[in-house]
Order: sequence, then structure tokens, then C-alpha cells
Amino acid sequence: MEQHHLPQTVHVERRAVGEAESRRANGPDWDRYADEYQATHGTFLGDAGFVWGPEGLTEEEAGVLGPVEGRDVLEVGSGAGQCSRWVRTHGGRGFGLDLSMRQLQHSRRIDDGTGVAVPCLLGTATALPFADGSFDIVFSAFGALQFISEIDIAVAEVARVLRPGGRFAFSITHPTRWSFPDDPGEPGLTASQSYWDRTPYVETDDASGRVSYVEHHRTLGDWVALLAGAGFRITDLLEPEWPEGHDRVWGGWSGLRGRLTPGTAIFGANLAD
Repeated sequence: MEQHHLPQTVHVERRAVGEAESRRANGPDWDRYADEYQATHGTFLGDAGFVWGPEGLTEEEAGVLGPVEGRDVLEVGSGAGQCSRWVRTHGGRGFGLDLSMRQLQHSRRIDDGTGVAVPCLLGTATALPFADGSFDIVFSAFGALQFISEIDIAVAEVARVLRPGGRFAFSITHPTRWSFPDDPGEPGLTASQSYWDRTPYVETDDASGRVSYVEHHRTLGDWVALLAGAGFRITDLLEPEWPEGHDRVWGGWSGLRGRLTPGTAIFGANLAD
């Protein structure tokens, strides 16, 4: 759910990027961006709120997770823990995991301010530091999934830590948006690249040559195959419409675009018993 703000010294390209390079780029990138992100979007997200995307659809409205009371719930790419804190205020045992230490520091700050503490770990979705069958629900609200190269491993890890019949839910940039410039204005309404081109988006610092940001694209069909291949049965695919009177601009999301094309996809799936 994050529009990248490009300094003039950044070079943009499309090329193959592996998991190690993606992780080395995106962890430090989120450390640098965390303060601005929380300052800009924290009020919209709420300290103990659960918003699935820039359209403002909440979990209370969507009900994608199902009942959370009394359940063990893991948020992958938890940021400052807002969604996991919502889980805890609704009777669930919410836990967080994020690649960015600075985001986890913001989570601790909000813990202290609200009195609702979310246990969080620094880690990666491709090697979840939990025992098999630890959770009833795993979710990611615009969290880690778009930044992972080895997505098949990440989905398999989710299946591993879920109990039989467990629930997996996540939101991502709607895959059709990959065809359009990431622009909230009229340029963002004209398709400029192939939906089926899965070559990652890469930002490189011109001065050092270091990769500073990576995002990976999968089609809707790719996600269906990934989930089915890991033993999940898809029960939900939500494409939130842009609400009337919602004037927020968040990166490439805006009312102009949101009234014409979907910006967010939310999947819900159950693991086989």
C-alpha cells in the first residue's frame, strides 16, 4: 500500500532479482521510510485499526479473517502492529513479524501509548520463526508478499505454521494495476506495460549502485496456483470499490483511478483439514 517516493539519485529498471537481493533492499528501505509512513498514514490506519487497503475497507466490514476471539493469529509484514492490535482488542492472540526494525520500534511506541502490546519479531516471511501448527490464522495487510522473490516458499511457510483448517488472508496491490503507471492522476489511467510481464520493478541508487527497493508482480492466476499448490482452498477474492466521498490520495491510489479500476485485491483461503 506504499507509493515509493523517488529521489533524483535513483535509477529505475525492470530486471530479475533474487530473494537475497530483494531482502537486502527492502528491509533497509522500510527502516528509512518508516517514520514518514507512520506520520503520514498512522491516523488513517488507527493505532488499533484494521484497514485492508487505501480504499479504507476495514476487517469489521469485510470479515475476511473470520472469528478471531480465542485464536492465535500471526501478521506477516506487521509494520507498527495496528492490525494485530485490533485482533487483540477483539479477543485474539495477535503476533507480528516484520523485516524492518524501525517499523517494530513504532509498534512498541504504540504498544506503550495504547496499553495493548503486540509481541513482535524481526524476521522474513520465507523463514517464519515458529513451530509447525502454531496459528489458527495468518494474514498480511499490504505486508510482505509483494516484496518477496521466493513467494512459493513464503506461502508454504504460511501453510506450515497454520493448524489444519487454518485461515490465510492477505491484501496486495490489485495485479491489474501492474499494467498502469503508479500515478494517481490521468497518466495512471492508460496502460503502458504488459499485465503478464512479471519482471520485477527495481530501484537502484545511482551513486552506490546498491539496489534500494524491489517489488514483485504476480497475476491473479499466479496467486490461485500458488495457494492451490500449497493446499489452500480459496473462499474469498474481494476487490473493494472506491467509496463515495473518500478523497484520500495514497501513492498511486486515488478517487480518479479507484472509481474506474480496482486498486486492491484481498484473498481469503482455508488450509485443508
